[in-house]
Amino acid sequence: MCEECGAQSAKWEGRCSQCGEWNTLTETALQQNKRHFSVAAGPSQVEELSSIPLDMEQRLQMSFQEFNRVLGGGLVPGAMVLMSGEPGVGKSTLLLQTSAALAGQGHKVLYVSGEESSNQVRMRAQRLNLPGKGVYFLSETQLEKIIWEMDALRPSLVVVDSIQTMTTGEIASAAGSVAQVRECARLITEWAKEHAVPVLLAGHVTKDGAVAGPRALEHMVDVVLNLEGDAMGIYRILRAAKNRFGPTNEIGVFQMGQLGLEEVTEPSLLFLSSRRKDVPGSTVTVTMEGSRPLLVEVQALTNLTVFPQPRRTTSGVDFQRLLLIAAAASKRLGIPFGNQDIIVNIPGGLRVKEPSVDLSVALALISSFRNVPCDPWTVAIGEIGLGGELRGVPHLARRLAEAKRLGFHRAIVPWVQSGEATDGGIELIAAATLGQAVRRMLPRARQDAEEMRETADLGMEEDVALFQ
Repeated sequence: MCEECGAQSAKWEGRCSQCGEWNTLTETALQQNKRHFSVAAGPSQVEELSSIPLDMEQRLQMSFQEFNRVLGGGLVPGAMVLMSGEPGVGKSTLLLQTSAALAGQGHKVLYVSGEESSNQVRMRAQRLNLPGKGVYFLSETQLEKIIWEMDALRPSLVVVDSIQTMTTGEIASAAGSVAQVRECARLITEWAKEHAVPVLLAGHVTKDGAVAGPRALEHMVDVVLNLEGDAMGIYRILRAAKNRFGPTNEIGVFQMGQLGLEEVTEPSLLFLSSRRKDVPGSTVTVTMEGSRPLLVEVQALTNLTVFPQPRRTTSGVDFQRLLLIAAAASKRLGIPFGNQDIIVNIPGGLRVKEPSVDLSVALALISSFRNVPCDPWTVAIGEIGLGGELRGVPHLARRLAEAKRLGFHRAIVPWVQSGEATDGGIELIAAATLGQAVRRMLPRARQDAEEMRETADLGMEEDVALFQ
């Protein structure tokens, strides 16, 4: 059985025929005639969808509003939530803080750990200044014993840290194997749905960043959360990869302090806190993470390469988008990026996937290449096409309002959206092409272009002449 995708094979193979991974097939004893139960409470029966009564139970509210935002408003009764992250990123800390906060509201919380002893968890709770009253701890890996304790205690929340350490007697393989992880998750899911109790599962990740164990585990749970961040840094970002009860594009921002994770209510100020305003290669853009606009700094560095093949490195920006932006700038503006190493970074650990960051990345690259600082109080918003044109982005008015609130005076926006944007007191600078945006953003380029005709349909030949 493949440890990555759970595919079965009658014999050992070096490469899985389903997912293509190498050396992931392990020998597993199959259990014949094993009885499987439905995850639905009570006997199954056919019902008309409109006649099914809505369960309006109130969600469990966490002490962290950032956590509630990512979950879509809190924990749904009976929800299975899988939280993954690299070792040391803070998964167990966040789960323990969440358990203590709910216990402080009068709820019973069962915290099951297969990795730590009761003394170790108590020491961590003391270090985090958590009283622990109302949190019932169980150090156990045998799932049958755990379910028996869950039936006896009837908690409001169950935390399992981690799912890879759990084992069941129905499977003969070792803990952490594909069969064990999948069967343990199935049994816990059945119990959670039957008793309408939410369960938080901690999951390890592989070297590729995927949840360790079969990918079927992600399909069995209701919510998959990823806690991202450098274990040596202080910032953490909680992101939903799957959510049956809310959006998947919301993020929660935390910082690691002496008393554990603390939520950051103004993440834009966090991402811009150490920005220098006189350095070439630095621009600011506004990205949308769910329903919240965030201002982030985009840093770029270009340098003459010493290798036959120039390097392209990104952190926080999609690598394929960087190749597109660099190619468009080289072709449409005549900037020789072909012999330049390019490094693009978004400080703070945030990963931006939407194309509205294209214009900011391009301006940062050109600013670094020309060694000319960009206007520090101007934000750049827009998607770049292969023809060098600027395309519109969604929620432009909300982005501009957030930029104005944080003290920015001007915004470069696509020409096609100049009429529909609500400025909110911020000066709008419309640009139809990347060349126009560069002339309006870089002070030296604006001086060079004073004698050039400024129209909305400025030709690409004039753009190229400006930079050649």
